[in-house]
Amino acid sequence: MAPSLRVVVNGMEFENPFLLGSGPPGTNAKVIMKSFDLGWGGNVCKTISLDHTKVINTNPRYAKLRDPDDAKKVFGFENIELISDRPFETWLEEFREIKKRYPKHILVASIMEEYRKEAWVEIVERVQETGVDAFEMNLSCPHGLPERRMGAAMGADPEIVREVVGWVKSVAKIPVWAKMTPNVGDVAASPKAAVAAGVDGISAINTILSVVGVDLDTLRPMPTVEGYTTPGGYSGMAARPIALRHVMEIAKAVPNTPISGMGGIYSGGDAAQFVALGCHTVQVCTGAMLQGYKVVQKMKQELEAVLAKHGFESLEQLRGQALPYFTTHHDLVSRQQAAKKEIGIGRDNETWQGEIDKETDSLTAN
Repeated sequence: MAPSLRVVVNGMEFENPFLLGSGPPGTNAKVIMKSFDLGWGGNVCKTISLDHTKVINTNPRYAKLRDPDDAKKVFGFENIELISDRPFETWLEEFREIKKRYPKHILVASIMEEYRKEAWVEIVERVQETGVDAFEMNLSCPHGLPERRMGAAMGADPEIVREVVGWVKSVAKIPVWAKMTPNVGDVAASPKAAVAAGVDGISAINTILSVVGVDLDTLRPMPTVEGYTTPGGYSGMAARPIALRHVMEIAKAVPNTPISGMGGIYSGGDAAQFVALGCHTVQVCTGAMLQGYKVVQKMKQELEAVLAKHGFESLEQLRGQALPYFTTHHDLVSRQQAAKKEIGIGRDNETWQGEIDKETDSLTAN
């Protein structure tokens, strides 16, 4: 019997932990319903706000970091795309239609507003009437609309996070997740503030503020819009190590709060790493854009294989398995010294130096 990928978070039952993350994969009802048909456990729609007329995108708004030896391989992906520019009323109609046709599938509404209580209260009250299953507060978009104190401009300040989450929780009747920015010094500060204000879950991470590169033919930064650009959000497999570190820090800081992890997930093995660091669900955005929505079937099989390899029957048994093994560098030194005494009696410094030299040689061999 295959291991179970079923997971329950905040009372919501997911057939599997794979959600399509907020962005192009959830840009309208058609693609959201397609994702449900293909087997995704849930979908976080593209971030919406009350007034779409203030959202004006440019073209181009994407740029790729490619392997210099194989241009077909993409390591990283930068975007300067803003939140949804579709009318709010259209989204309300589509949410109702999605939940009417897919009542058992989990639909998470990603919302973002200005630093005004009345705006957050209005968007929550109107959206939850459509029957969506949960909210994801976008407190973390790294680019665009900072002049309106939206996105990361809000989420980087723990006190503002505490206040805004409090506004949302005062009227929300469904679970609320807060999406965190990696563009901060203290990884745990805003998640702690959100939890203190009553948030039901944490999503992490949003994209990393970046400049993907400079076109050496034109000497203009990319993506180039009329010769200019602005720093954008970096994602893709190259972002995964950073995302894993943030998830680990958050899991340790708010141990009893469900986490939806994301950042460079391209396979079931990638997802398993996030679960091992404490995540309940995982979100895939760039990985699905570059590989296609059908990749979820492969991801599920790969995640099942990881569980089976360790004799686990469910994700619960994998969750957090790696967390206890993070410590300080000082402790690592102490542990290694103790191990040397235990198994390396009689081994002199030259022997240990020889092993270090071998490791160095292996790193420089190519």
